[in-house]
Amino acid sequence: MDCRLYTKGVAVLFVAIASLLTGQAQTTQQWRDSLAVLNSQIAASPHNLELHLRKAAVNIELGQWEYAADEYTLVLSKDEKNPAARFYRAYTNAQLKRYDQALFDYDELLRFSPMHFEGRLGHAYVQQKIGRRTESLDELNLMVEMFPDSAIVYAARAGLEQDMKQHELSLFDWEKAEQLDSLNANYVVSHAELLLSLERKAEARLVLDEAVSRGIPRGLLQYLYRRTISPRPKK
Repeated sequence: MDCRLYTKGVAVLFVAIASLLTGQAQTTQQWRDSLAVLNSQIAASPHNLELHLRKAAVNIELGQWEYAADEYTLVLSKDEKNPAARFYRAYTNAQLKRYDQALFDYDELLRFSPMHFEGRLGHAYVQQKIGRRTESLDELNLMVEMFPDSAIVYAARAGLEQDMKQHELSLFDWEKAEQLDSLNANYVVSHAELLLSLERKAEARLVLDEAVSRGIPRGLLQYLYRRTISPRPKK
């Protein structure tokens, strides 16, 4: 994942959610084999909701969003408060750009499980995708209060504030994210790039130096170091 994606609010949320949902590493063929086994098990036990949830998870790994949404709909028809089915159907619908349906599911999930971390991130993500940046910011402000030790939340809010040209607030939140996750190079890159876009090269170099002192490899940041050097005036 290109760390420079962190310069946009929606991208920050997408990367954050995707990182939280990363499944077990398997090859495509292994996932297809798992799907074949699950299909056989479901044929023998069609009312087993756990099997349907497992199948939907494999459908997601294979990018089969419609099949996954159908499985979650089946589960919710039997258990409307099932948090996994509600969350992942929202996530799946968001991938299909069915944002109204995704928002409905996130609203329902948060009504039953108000502390659902990924659900609130997803809710904020969809709000941004449909142009409700103020509502998304309200959501992220609430998440900062609910999860004050989460670097991901500060990074998500920083990205949105940057999109909204609230640069000083964004700089504060990038710094806070770095404090909470000191070896995350993505946050450092976004922090430094924002400072460079504001022509604050000395501050950007300080951010980079502090990151290197914490253990982030200098090589990852070299292209940013070059941008902090002011060109020599021509004679």
